[in-house]
Amino acid sequence: MSLARIDAALREAAETGAVPGVVAMAATADGPLYEGAFGVRRLGAGAAMSADTVFRIASMTKAITSVAAMQLVEQGKLSLDGPVPAIDPALADPQVLTGFDAAGRPQLRPARRPISLKHLLTHTAGFCYEIWNPDLERCVAASGLPPMGTGKLAALRMPLMFDPGERWEYGINIDWVGRLVEEASGQKLDAYCREHIFAPLGMRDTGFAVSAEQRARQANVHQREADGSLTPQPLETPIEREFLAGGGGLYSTAGDYLAFLQALLCGGGPILNPETVASMADNHVGGLQAGILKTNAPLMTNDVDFFPGQRVRWGLGYMLTLDPGPNGRSAGSVTWAGLFNTYYWLDAKRRVAGLIMTQILPFADRQAVALYGAFERAVYAVIGEA
Repeated sequence: MSLARIDAALREAAETGAVPGVVAMAATADGPLYEGAFGVRRLGAGAAMSADTVFRIASMTKAITSVAAMQLVEQGKLSLDGPVPAIDPALADPQVLTGFDAAGRPQLRPARRPISLKHLLTHTAGFCYEIWNPDLERCVAASGLPPMGTGKLAALRMPLMFDPGERWEYGINIDWVGRLVEEASGQKLDAYCREHIFAPLGMRDTGFAVSAEQRARQANVHQREADGSLTPQPLETPIEREFLAGGGGLYSTAGDYLAFLQALLCGGGPILNPETVASMADNHVGGLQAGILKTNAPLMTNDVDFFPGQRVRWGLGYMLTLDPGPNGRSAGSVTWAGLFNTYYWLDAKRRVAGLIMTQILPFADRQAVALYGAFERAVYAVIGEA
C-alpha cells in the first residue's frame, strides 16, 4: 500500500464527516515514515488541519508523566516497589470503600497494604475514575469532593475501590504520580518535564498551558450526537489549578508526540536508559486482565474494549497487548489513548510507532477507532513492502 492510499483514507474520513479533521504520523527507528493532515480544526469555521495543529492529548499525558517518574527511579529518588512517600493522607493512609450505610454515607476501612509507585503506574492501586465506576461517582457526590475539572487538589483525595494490587481499574493514579515527581524532584511538573523530556526531544509545542500563538493553532473538541453528526464545542476556558494533571493535562502536536515515541522506540536516549524502556514495556500486572471499561457517562466515553478476546495487560505507564494485534502490531506492543480520541502505539519488535489525533467526544468513538485501525493496517502494509 502506497503512502498516497493512506492519504486517501484519511481524506475520505474528513470529507464524509467521520471525523472533523485528523493528523496522523508514523515513524520507524530509522526516521519518519508518514505524515498527513486532513479536514478542519473546527467544523463550520475552522482553519485546515495542519501538522502543527495543537491538540488536548488528555491521557496520552500518562506515558510522559510515567517516563518522568522512571527517570527519578533511575536516579534513586523514587522507589518502584516500596511504599510511596507520604506526601498526602490519600497515599499515606489510603481508605477502601466497602459500601454505603442506610443514609447513603460511604463506609471506609484502611487499605490492607501500602500503595507503591508500581501500583500507581499500572492502575492497580485502587484509584478509579467516576466515568467508569458508579460506586466512586456515588461516593464522590456523597462526600462533597470537588470535580477533577476544578483543578483542586482535594479532587484527588478519593478513596480506593479495592486494595492495592488486587485488580486493575483505570483511574487517577498518574495524577498522583505527577505529584510524586514534583516532590522527588523539587520542581513543578511542567518545569520538570520541560527540562528533562520536552527540551531534550525538541518538543516545543508540548506543555500544560498554551501560548496565544499555540491557542490559534488549537483544534476544537466536537461532540458526536446521537445521529452521528459532530457539533463543535468552544475551546476550554483555562483555570487556575492547584495541581498539574499528570494523568491528562498536556497539550501537544502530533510531531512532538511522535518525537517522544521515537525516543522510546530507539531505547530511550536521551531521556531514559534502554533497560528502563524495556522494563516499562514488560507485563507488571501478572494475570490481571486490563483495558476493559464500562461507561458510566455516555456523553464522555463509550464502553472500552479495544482488543476483544485478547490478553491485555499493563506495563509501567501504558497498555500492553500480549497477542498480535488485529491491524498488524506485534505481540508485546504498547499503546494507549486520550479522552478526545487521540491514539498511539509503539511496536518495538517491528521498530515502528504511530499515532492519530482528532478531537471528538465521547472517547472510544467508533468511527475514530475504525480510522485508527485502518491507518495502522496501512502503516504495516507500507513497512511490509519496504
